Amino acid sequence: MGILPGLSEERTDYGATQKVIEEISQRFGDRLTVARSVRERFGKDESFHPSVPPDAVVTVQSTEEVRDVVQSCAQHRVPVIAYGTGTALEGHVAALHGGICINLQEMKEVVAVHAEDLDVVVQPGVTRKQLNHYLRDTGLFFPIDPGADASLGGMAACRASGTNAVKYGTMRENVLALTVVLADGKVIKTSKRARKSAAGYDLTRLFVGSEGTLGIITEITLRLYGVPESIIAAVCVFPDVSSAVDTVIETIQYGVPVARIELMDDRMIQAINDYSGTNLDIAPTIFLEFHGTVEYAREQSEIVQQIAVENSGSNFNWTANSEERAKLWQARHDAAYACKALRPNGTIWATDVCVPISRLADCISETRQDIKESNIIAPIVGHVGDGNFHLTLVVDHNDRGEQARAEALHERMVMRALSMEGTCTGEHGIGHGKINFLLAEHGRDVVSVMQAIKQTLDPHNIMNPGKIVRR
Repeated sequence: MGILPGLSEERTDYGATQKVIEEISQRFGDRLTVARSVRERFGKDESFHPSVPPDAVVTVQSTEEVRDVVQSCAQHRVPVIAYGTGTALEGHVAALHGGICINLQEMKEVVAVHAEDLDVVVQPGVTRKQLNHYLRDTGLFFPIDPGADASLGGMAACRASGTNAVKYGTMRENVLALTVVLADGKVIKTSKRARKSAAGYDLTRLFVGSEGTLGIITEITLRLYGVPESIIAAVCVFPDVSSAVDTVIETIQYGVPVARIELMDDRMIQAINDYSGTNLDIAPTIFLEFHGTVEYAREQSEIVQQIAVENSGSNFNWTANSEERAKLWQARHDAAYACKALRPNGTIWATDVCVPISRLADCISETRQDIKESNIIAPIVGHVGDGNFHLTLVVDHNDRGEQARAEALHERMVMRALSMEGTCTGEHGIGHGKINFLLAEHGRDVVSVMQAIKQTLDPHNIMNPGKIVRR
């Protein structure tokens, strides 16, 4: 199965694109650019996939401006690609068929905070760090943390999750409503602010995870949570990955409400030590975090410590010091950069799968054996509390032999996860990098339903074409 699909040669008619550029340039002036360097930047995310630049980039500041651009593109059947911060990992922003990139980074207003209802309304360009900084004096916070300081619009579009998902869920559980510009320029709001509703189809969940292929998100209503009285972080090392994973499984099965539970193999720990200046034991390691009252958080950490000891865990160290916690989690979030530093002339290829937690140990162990046999640098890190783990391959893509081994390793990992009733991606999404695996996971009947939805909402295939499903 080819997992690095070739880029389409089919581009939108040049004359149609020029008409759109002329039309929108009259309104946007110097907020529209066709400069090659800018287009190259907006045609690439943080993945290894090469830049495929759009024909123009337009920076918008309101839902109305997004609507106007989309209407012009719809009239001439020119593709539209939304851009948040470019932190996606499967080629989500590549302009495979040319077209207009809508840059949403200046739509960064926090529209309304409803503290008494524990929700907030934001524009899509607001990043998660900006939102939590804005909320700092309210006693509330937004917990979804994918590591990168991604835009909240992009996080909703890609159904992001991250280190806190085991306690707080993913974007799917934390988006209450969306304002979306559809492919014909129509603007809809998918829901009200009520915490639950049984009124009709759940359009909010339809657009969460749609990766810009069904419409462009221009406003998001999000759940908020109270800042915990106490936050405790802990580290525990294990003699092998299986013992660490067994600890994770038992912690979840016992119902311990851990907020974060992250696994790193020994290769990843070495990379983190070298890059971040930490002094962690070079062994499979779990990072944990507990939220609650002082006594409750400490009680939960002690329960997990006992579970870890029964699985040969050792050196269980915990801290409530905010600076120490921040350093620990910053080292975790810098894991990709740490892997890159292992081989400065290599390219990072970050990928993920997710399996039922009872199959996690088998999936990781078999993948580690594959890594060894493939002779590829590929440290493992994972949000293992929900069965999700990441492989960070560091590959010289100019070496055809190494590239082939990396592709084979990646395909075996994904197909192994599927055979264990898992998914080809727990949080990175499909983009165009994993488009073949969507069919392998769901089969033609399910994918045909997705294609029918796409055809209904975007009959001319202008919304981020070439992503998720083929037309």
